[in-house]
Amino acid sequence: MNSQSKGLSMLGLAMKAGKVSSGEFATEQAVKSGSAYLVILAETASANTQKKFRNMCAYYKVPCILFGDKEQLGRAIGREYRSSLAVCEAHFAEKIAALLAEA
Repeated sequence: MNSQSKGLSMLGLAMKAGKVSSGEFATEQAVKSGSAYLVILAETASANTQKKFRNMCAYYKVPCILFGDKEQLGRAIGREYRSSLAVCEAHFAEKIAALLAEA
């Protein structure tokens, strides 16, 4: 199992634990409320969405990474297409970021 698969599996585990907010509105709320420790954006998200979240994450000092496509992110959490996810637990966020960065 490569690091990309491990990262996506860890993301699914975090979702089952209730520590992931998915979708643009929920991700935005998590970042603004201070509960997000990591934001993951799909590489296939629109340029406007990517810019919006990059600026928001820079302002609120939340790490933001680009990874995979909308289908991959959605499948990892057991949903349909998702262009943005927020991981709302520090240890999950650290581990997921490390695994996805290796991929």
